[in-house]
Amino acid sequence: MKIAFIGGGNMGEAILAAMLKKNLAEAKDITVSDIVDTRRHYIMQKFMVAVSANNLYAIDGKDVIILAVKPQILANVMAELKDHLKENQLVVSIIAGARISKLTEGLNHKSIVRSMPNTPAQIGEGVTMWTTTPDVTDEQKETARAILGAMGKEFYARDEGWLDMATAVSGSGPAYLFYYIEAMTDAAVKIGLPRDTAKQMVLGTVLGSAHLLAQSGKEPAELRKMVTSPGGTTAEAIQTFEKEDFSETIYKAVKAAYEKSQKLGQG
Repeated sequence: MKIAFIGGGNMGEAILAAMLKKNLAEAKDITVSDIVDTRRHYIMQKFMVAVSANNLYAIDGKDVIILAVKPQILANVMAELKDHLKENQLVVSIIAGARISKLTEGLNHKSIVRSMPNTPAQIGEGVTMWTTTPDVTDEQKETARAILGAMGKEFYARDEGWLDMATAVSGSGPAYLFYYIEAMTDAAVKIGLPRDTAKQMVLGTVLGSAHLLAQSGKEPAELRKMVTSPGGTTAEAIQTFEKEDFSETIYKAVKAAYEKSQKLGQG
């Protein structure tokens, strides 16, 4: 499989590293195009792949083109690539908010995969939702599934609207958890723990709890109730969460992200 990356930033690098690790492509069959000279040098040195500042050179003879540029330069990139893509080339976009209609029109190309990965993809623990145009063949779908699955879990969406939902849940979700970890750490410091100790305790608690949830097969509510003894310390904390309408706050945050994603897609 011959691959071109248009954009060699963090997420592009994550996909590249995952593909090489899973032996989905050989370094000699990959070209990464990026406008930043230092980034090209870094990618070439680390992964031993070809690099270029020329997008048209990068896509020549490739089976799959991965669009991994910033949303603000997408229009320029599409204008450059338009009418230069072969019918059998598959375009995989990881650009947030870029709808399939925008991509097909901007590129004048029908074989498009739109995907929404998240940042844990950088360590192979990502979550990606994706969908395709009707012109994408079954073989190309399996190719896309393999590429996106190399970064972690992948979910195929029958409806493109699900990608706005995925953006609000898994795409932005790591930031919500990092925010929670920040707040927990600060709370631990305020009640008297040293910050280094607090950071390690909170991170260990979050990781351990996530692993327990994943391995137990139980629902989160069931595990929560197992920890919450009547009249105990956990119950006191949960009552505070409920009083402050914690669940509703989470819902409002996810809904706000979802609605923002929809607006960005209309732009």
